[in-house]
Amino acid sequence: MIGEIAQHSTFNPGAINSSLGRYGAFMDAKTEELRDAHDLLAEFYADRLAGALDRMPLEQALLGLFCDLVLAADLGGSVADVGCGTGRLEPYLAARGVSPRGADLSPGMISVARRDHPGFRYDVADVRALPFEDASLAGVVCWYSLMYLAPASRPAAFAELARVVRPGGYLVTAFKAGDDQVRRGGHSTGLGVEFDVYWLSPGEMERRAGDAGFATVFWGGRPAEGQEGSPQGYLLARRS
Repeated sequence: MIGEIAQHSTFNPGAINSSLGRYGAFMDAKTEELRDAHDLLAEFYADRLAGALDRMPLEQALLGLFCDLVLAADLGGSVADVGCGTGRLEPYLAARGVSPRGADLSPGMISVARRDHPGFRYDVADVRALPFEDASLAGVVCWYSLMYLAPASRPAAFAELARVVRPGGYLVTAFKAGDDQVRRGGHSTGLGVEFDVYWLSPGEMERRAGDAGFATVFWGGRPAEGQEGSPQGYLLARRS
């Protein structure tokens, strides 16, 4: 199945070249490795994660709480799914009343998101150089997308998230919870890709968010389930 997914990928880089200028000044060897790996993984993720949220009531509840808080803040419903991957969260977010758009480092992921979840806007972009105006969003979702950032990149990423969220808006993020050490991911897919992944501690995430101007509303986690290699962490924070 994995080989079939890779062989029948529909990713066409030429179809979205107009978006490739959104990386800012942050493109380096590690970022290229991450982008290229996820271009190849796009069809694999589309297959493996289709309908996954339907089987995750805790994740639904946290995303739903985020949407409820965003709407209650009366800042409008515009939110961004930063690191949106295949766009699988957009329908759920829209069903909860907000107006989501997606952004991802990988053109391959964006190509699949546009195909599988049309009706939403998607941009190719780095979390450290987002294509959104200052204070233009009521909230941002970073669902397993901040765990790829090396420590030196985190201040710029969290500052950028704070820049685009209006005061009183919200950030929600999910991550692999651990000891803040880097690991190499991608092996288990069988597609010959590798990239850095950080298993982040709740304390590290709270500190980074707080330094950028977010105040913690909720943090929590759950034990690893099934084939997950780590516990999962969650943070919901409000822009000061």
